[in-house]
Formats: sequence, structure tokens, C-alpha cells
Amino acid sequence: MNDAADIARLRAVAAQAAADAAAAQAAAAQAALEAALASSGESTESSPAEEADAGQAGAADSSPQTAAPAEAAESAQYEGYAAEVHDGYAFSGNTLPVGTYLECQPSVLDGADPAPVAGLRVGIPMGLVNRHVLVAGATGTGKTRTLQLLAEGLSSADVPVFLSDVKGDLTGMAEPGQASERLTARTASTGQPWQPTSFPLELLTLGDSTTANGQAATPLRTTVTEFGPVLLARVLGLNETQTSALQLVFSWADAEGLALIDLKDLKAVVDYLTGSEAGKAALKTIGGVSAATAGVILREVSALEASGGDAFFGEPALDVSDLLRRTTDGHGIVSALELADIQSQGVLFSTFLMWLLGELFELLPEVGDPEKPTMVFFFDEAHLLFSDATKPFLEAVTRTVRLIRSKGVGIVFITQSPTDVPDEVLAQLGSRVQHALRAHTPADAAKLKKAVSTFPTSPLNLTEVLASLGTGQAVVSVLDEKGRPAPVTAVVVDAPASIMGPGQPATVSSLITSSPLRARYATAVDNESASEMLAARVSADAAAAAAAAEAAERAKAEAKAAAEAEKAAKKEAERQARALEKETEREQREAAKRAERLQREAEKAAERAAREQERREERRQREIERTIGSVGRQITRSILGNILRGR
Repeated sequence: MNDAADIARLRAVAAQAAADAAAAQAAAAQAALEAALASSGESTESSPAEEADAGQAGAADSSPQTAAPAEAAESAQYEGYAAEVHDGYAFSGNTLPVGTYLECQPSVLDGADPAPVAGLRVGIPMGLVNRHVLVAGATGTGKTRTLQLLAEGLSSADVPVFLSDVKGDLTGMAEPGQASERLTARTASTGQPWQPTSFPLELLTLGDSTTANGQAATPLRTTVTEFGPVLLARVLGLNETQTSALQLVFSWADAEGLALIDLKDLKAVVDYLTGSEAGKAALKTIGGVSAATAGVILREVSALEASGGDAFFGEPALDVSDLLRRTTDGHGIVSALELADIQSQGVLFSTFLMWLLGELFELLPEVGDPEKPTMVFFFDEAHLLFSDATKPFLEAVTRTVRLIRSKGVGIVFITQSPTDVPDEVLAQLGSRVQHALRAHTPADAAKLKKAVSTFPTSPLNLTEVLASLGTGQAVVSVLDEKGRPAPVTAVVVDAPASIMGPGQPATVSSLITSSPLRARYATAVDNESASEMLAARVSADAAAAAAAAEAAERAKAEAKAAAEAEKAAKKEAERQARALEKETEREQREAAKRAERLQREAEKAAERAAREQERREERRQREIERTIGSVGRQITRSILGNILRGR
């Protein structure tokens, strides 16, 4: 650290020597010119009109060859570090004014208080505002006025601005500032070309349509689905496990075509997935959510509703293109979002701003590094965004900050200390306006030391400078047009051209009533969404369950009746079978009897037939015998006759 300080001091000494030499050469050249003019009888003095004419002629005829000597001559009027600052901030393009160089070098002041060097202007290259800016400083050091000044400069350059008016005292931008002795003395000491000016202002509020001034400003809303699970988990204070569970809920709702418009929709989905049999079955297909985790989510959603956060979620949802409007006279419209109750809704407020950035990233085309930003987004109370944030949320913020510059969107983070911003985000900020940091405690001293370590190397003793700056003074560090750090310098911040404080009630009322957005967003609309669809589904499921139960009872009754009928039929069949069996047995007995009878009859008939046959045989035998006997007798008689006749 000592070597670096020594090198810085040597560089400062060398720069001082070079400046002294340039001043001596300029003085010699001026003396030679005066001598030449004196010898020719001409005066070196000129009237203001002649100087103006000469300046216009020079501007008309300027070229890189002629401009360089003019810049060198202008630089020669400054000495030491002032000359280095002059050269470092002599940008060729448009510049967003910040203030006037404040001489803090002890060697130059010689014990006097720091004083501005009139005419030595310090600003941020307009083409590099999309590389983001940090405005930091302790409470009461002038951050809000710096915010107002930067917003005025951007609006004058036809750049739309979105800023968060946490305290409600930026409505004065709609009214031209008022000259005063103090303001005149300030601008005279700095050389600021101050003119009272008003700026086009759009007054918005988050959810509740009443601002701190009691006026009904245009409310901004978005749907739960558009807000997304990661940002909503941040608002609900969920850990990584609970955030993953919430993502599962969103995924299922999306797959089912259930629109999550407001918080009651989210509660309805969680209740359905964890409380109904159909929901539990569906939940198992996407990984499952424990009852304890679901209970945490529901409790946090209920707490957000109780704190008024439910007013933010709904329809009509904000169309972020409405924040990119410009007036016909070449001014960007300043959209000022106010939240009166920052203490209870600070996380919702800051997370909503992050959502807006994400929506702008989706909407805007790639433009690279334009000559001036497409839009500039002021992020007040930035520490609320990062405090106790989960890793997925910080990754989302860092990614958005890194990538949105390619869409031409610049971000201005406003907070008390650079240590409020994570290193990953701080590394993305190209310019810084650092107001005073107090070191009343060891913790404050440590923060001051850390803040100093984040600045580029400088011959300034930033530890002393930052601790001794007054209200409305700051240390500025920017990138030049080639992306290199310009000299770190202290400045007296310019006075805003509009009213530094709340606007008149009549002015605020006029802004609200004449807003072209009010007619579109003032009245909330309750369209059919997840809660109604799930209620219908639950009702249908209940009706189906009742019908199924009735059908089951009916089927049970029918089955019982069928069983009883079957039992009766079985009994009847058994009875009929027994009767049939008895009838069969009876018939069999009768048949047997008939058979026996028939057999006996047959036997008797056979016996009769046999006896008849025997009788016939006997008769035939007798007839045969009779026949034989008759024949024999005849033969015998014949033979005897023959014998007797003597044959």
C-alpha cells in the first residue's frame, strides 16, 4: 500500500510539473502575443459580443487539427490535478452533467477549505450511462438531489427515466426551480449555467393508489405468474428449498393452464395440491412438496396479504412499454414510483423494481452501446434488494444487470455505502457518485476503508476527502469514452433546475388527473383465474365424488339385491333340484315297478306262450303221431292187402 501511495504521489508531482511547464509556456505565448499586438497598435481586449462571434466562428471552422490547440490552451488555464481532470473529462460526445471540480489538494489549498474551480465541469459520458452508475453516501449528504439532477439531465436528453420516489419529495420536478441568493452564490462559484426548468412527470404508486400527498396516483400491478417464483420467493422470504417448492407449484399451474393473477390464486393452488386427493396425486408427478413447506408458503402469502401486498398483484397488469414514453418537445418522461410505507414493504418495493428490469430486458431489442441510453432506471434504497437475498435471486440480479446494458438500459443504484451492493453487481457499475461517508464508529471506519479500496488509483487521499465532504459534494469516478477510468475527482454537485422538494398539491393533482395511464390502470379487474377455476374443479370433483359414491351405493344395493336374488335362486334351484330328485326317484320307482310288472307280465306271457307252444307241440306231436299212425296203418293195410292178394 505504501509503494502505491508513493507512486501516486510521484505521478501527482510529475503532473503538477507538467502543468506548471504548460502554464509557463502559455504565459510566454500570451506575452509574445501582447507584445506583437502592442507594436501594431491593436488591443488584446475584446467585447463579449466579439468573443461570442469568435467562438461561433471557431466552432464552425473547427477540425481535429484546430481543436487540439484550443483544448490545450483551455487546459493550460488549470494547474496540477485540475488540468488532469480537465483533460480526463473532455469527452467528445454528449455528457450527463454531474458537477464542478472541487479542489481538494492540500498543496494547492495551502490550508484553505476545498473550493470549486469555476467552469471545470465534470460529467458522465452519455453513451456509457448504460454501463450503470452508483450513487452512494450517508443520510443527509445529498443523494436525493443528485438523483434528481441526473434524472433532469437524462430527461433533457430525450431519455425516459424511471425512478423510485421513496420519500415522495421528487414531485417538485414538475415545477421550475426558484432562484435565491444562496443558489445564485452557489452557481456563481461553480460556473453552472442554471436555468429554472420543469420536467414531464408521471406519478405512479405500487398497489395502493394513494401517494404520500394523499393523491390517487396511477397504481401499478402485475400478475403473480408474470412476477415469477424466484422474485416472489424473495418477497416472501423463502429459503432455497422453499423456493424450489414454489417453482414446482408455478410449473404445475402453468402446465394445467391455471392463471396465477393474484395471491388468492396462489393460495388456492397450494391448497389444492396439498389438501385434495387429486392434488396430492398430481403433486407426486412433479416431485412433491411437504406439508411443512406448503404451510410456510401459505403463512408467508397470508402475511404479505395482511401487509397490503395483495394490492400489487392483479390486473390490468403494467405494460412496461408505457415507461418508455417521450414528449413531443424532446424530453423523456420521468415516471416516479412512490411507496409511502417503505419500512413494511421495502422488499416488495425493491423486488418489483427488479421485475421491471426483467420485463424491460424481455421487451427491448439489442442495441449494443448507443450514443445515449434507451432508458435509465433509478434503483433507490438498493440495499433492500440484496439484504438476506438467496443465491438464486442474487444470480438473477447479477445476470440482469450484466445483460441489460446491451438493451441500452442504464441502472443507477442509490444506497448509503458501496458495501451494500454485492461485489458481483458492483463490478458491473462503470460510474460512481460517492457522497460523504462518516466514520463515527469502528464499523463505519471499516466501511469507509472498503469504499476507498473500490475506487481506481488516485493522488487524492480519498479516506480524508470522503470523510470531510459537505452536503451536495461528492467524489466522482467514471469511465471515459474508451472504457478507461477517468481521473477520480471531487465535485460540487450541480443544483437541480426544478423544485428541490414536493410539488404544490395543485401541481400533483394536475399531474394525476391528466395522466394518460390513469384510465387504463386505475380500476382493478378480477378476471377468471386459478382460484375460480380450481373452485369449479373442486366443485366438479366433489360432484363427481358424490355421484361416484351414489353409484357405489347403488351398485352395492344392486349387488346385495343380486346376491339375495342369487341366494333365493340358489335355494329355489336346490328346492327344485330336490323336488326333481324326488320326482325322479318316484318316477324311477314307478318305472322299476312298471319294469317289474312288465317283466312279470312278460314272464307270464312267456310262460303262457311256452305252455301254448308246448300245447301246440303236443298237439302237433299228437297230430304227427296221429298222421304217422294213420299213414302207418294205411301202409300196413296196404302191405297186408297186397300180401293177402298175393302180390
